[in-house]
Parts: sequence; C-alpha cells; structure tokens
Amino acid sequence: MSFMRQVSRQLDDEHRNSIDLLDRVSNALSSGDASALDKLASPLVRQLEHEIGHHFGFEEGELFPRMMQAGDGELASLLAEEHGTIRMVAADLLPLAEQLAAGTLAAGDRPALVRLTKELVERQVAHIQKETMALLPLLEDMLDDETDRELSLIYAEGA
Repeated sequence: MSFMRQVSRQLDDEHRNSIDLLDRVSNALSSGDASALDKLASPLVRQLEHEIGHHFGFEEGELFPRMMQAGDGELASLLAEEHGTIRMVAADLLPLAEQLAAGTLAAGDRPALVRLTKELVERQVAHIQKETMALLPLLEDMLDDETDRELSLIYAEGA
C-alpha cells in the first residue's frame, strides 16, 4: 500500500523495518541458530528502545488523541492497550537482550529470552499489521496537509 501523508509514510517505513528485523529474529529462533540470534541482539535492543519509546510515544501523544476527537476512539484505545501489553513484554525482554548483546547472558536465562522474544515477535507483528491496515489509512483521511507537515517534523525531531 502506498501512502500519501508524510506521517503515514514515516510510520510505514518503520513498520517495514521492524517486520524485517522481527522476521530475522523469528527465523533465528525457529532454526535454533543461537549465533544468528546473538548477532541480532543489538538491533533488537535498538528496536525495543526506539519502538517502545519514540514510536509508541508519538502515536499515543499525537495521533490517538486526534483519533478520539475524530470519532475513532475504539481503534485508538485498542492500539494503546496493545502498546501496554507490548511494553510489558519489552520491559522483561530488554535487560536479557542487552545481556545477550554484551555477551553476558547467563545460560540459565536463555530460555526466558527465547520465550519473551517469541512473544514479542508474535504481538508486535500482529500489532504492526493492524496499524498498517487500519491506522495508516485512517491518517490519510484524517490529517490535512498542514497537520501532516507539523506532525512529521515532531516525529522526525524525536527520532
């Protein structure tokens, strides 16, 4: 799907990059290739920090209130609820992923890392698909040119 609004394109680009990383992580988990997962630890840490901090924060602070004002509060509430669930998984996963990236993960912690990573992949992929199919098209209709420009700059400044 091709988006005309800058904000929709920015979010879609991030979604595509996230899906790419999550696919690689999922493949490493499926194959049982521990070294492949180890190599993805640093990108996963960056993903968790950026996605949870900047991306979710922008949507919750700038987009969801506008959606509620426009009468799309149910979707905004659902997406915010999913953010909360993903944040909880990420909070447990982040320290383990940081340890994996640093080469200090204890062998006994690896099963928890694998379990949490699988849960994150499942939840985040489903969430991204929902945003791509519902949120981004809604933004195309909801935002005018000036608001789109303003929000695009706000989003870019926080990156």
